[in-house]
Amino acid sequence: MIKQNQRLLNFINAFTDGVIVLLSYLFASWLWLVVLQGTADRNMATVHSLWSGVGVAATVYALATVLLLALFRIYNSSRIRRLKQEILIVLEVNAIGILAIGSLLFLFRLQDFSRGVLGLFFLTGSLLLIAKRFALRSTLSLMRSKGFNQKHVIVVGTAGLAMQYARSVAAETELGFHIDGFVGKAQEGAEFPLLGGFDSLESLIQKPGIDEVIVALEPDETNWIKPVIATCEKCGTKVGIIPFYNDIIPAHPTIEIIGETKLINLRSNPLDNMGLAFLKRGSDILISLILLVVFSPMMLIAAIGVKLTSPGPILFRQKRVGLNKHEFDMLKFRSMRVNAAETSGWTTDADPRRTRFGSFLRKFSIDELPQFINVFRGDMSLVGPRPEVPYYVDQFRESIPLYMVKHQVRPGITGWAQVNGYRGDTSIEKRIAHDIWYIENWSLGLDVRILFKTLLGAWLNNEKVFTGTRSP
Repeated sequence: MIKQNQRLLNFINAFTDGVIVLLSYLFASWLWLVVLQGTADRNMATVHSLWSGVGVAATVYALATVLLLALFRIYNSSRIRRLKQEILIVLEVNAIGILAIGSLLFLFRLQDFSRGVLGLFFLTGSLLLIAKRFALRSTLSLMRSKGFNQKHVIVVGTAGLAMQYARSVAAETELGFHIDGFVGKAQEGAEFPLLGGFDSLESLIQKPGIDEVIVALEPDETNWIKPVIATCEKCGTKVGIIPFYNDIIPAHPTIEIIGETKLINLRSNPLDNMGLAFLKRGSDILISLILLVVFSPMMLIAAIGVKLTSPGPILFRQKRVGLNKHEFDMLKFRSMRVNAAETSGWTTDADPRRTRFGSFLRKFSIDELPQFINVFRGDMSLVGPRPEVPYYVDQFRESIPLYMVKHQVRPGITGWAQVNGYRGDTSIEKRIAHDIWYIENWSLGLDVRILFKTLLGAWLNNEKVFTGTRSP
């Protein structure tokens, strides 16, 4: 049986997080100001005691961090949430907290507050919170492998969906699900414990020890769904349903209500939310403007280099398909000779159309810098699926399933597919799979993660810099 004091365990989990955050600041302040800098006596970031001004502020910050983690639903008891998801939540919350502190320091002009302490605090707090979760999951996984902390389940159904669920549970034993048996039609040669027919469910779940019923019925068995659910609710047993259209339903569908009708929207995404869309667009405008200023010297050098090394325009304008299938002119520094195939030609790692200077620009993605103008104008986003030329969109929409779903969001300069190695002349199917995953799982933290991965090397592609000679 699942422990009944889950609420107490969640409180302990949150309390220890708060203690970790507070101790992380105390450690960062001591290490940076006392050990490394020796300036503890004259820096306002020093904690002389928990009752001092900074000590109280650190305690309040720890409580605020726990509250923010709770708002991100990290303390909701769920066996299905992956460690990677929790790590991303921790990093996102800590980043929000540090940005908030930095903004307050700037607003109140507290110049003497050590930035080194804040940086070390972010690293220490993040590492300890992640380490705690890793240790907790390892402990639970060990306990579950020995038969403790199991969630006992009865599966209603004996065909394909039920077997798929059983295989999934068996492949992830660390989740701690134990299938006590199946209820439904007898299957010849089946390798599972059949507890009885559909009518036997009530007598089975009235006994202590069953935590949940999973309904995994086939299309021709859907007439049993209502009586099975009614039986579970009558006995007070939690019930979950695997829809028979499981293979086509996305990871995060939304349910809309029209009168008494529940409508499952298969292709909604987080950016349909006006607030989230405004947040993403606002950050695009601000960051693209800053980057245009920062990279303006490099862009000027690139423009002069293009003009001096090859006849033709400095900027290459190419029609691409963007948000809601609207076309726009995507800007790049011209890296190839003017040619007849420039509106539809597919580029390769060693494209013979490249100029010598253009190959250098492409190698380090410098040719992409003018796309910050596209971002500022609203044609593109910093992060999103890469846009394609109309010529290929018309081809791929017929041959690649779900290809057109990518146009539900703004295209990006970089994206989830690109930071995972799918850029240029690579698999379209895998690229689209990554794009769909990005759309369905979008968050501001995911965008930040993609931008960091881009800065850490995804801007460097596999193209070879052209160094030879080429006949005109």
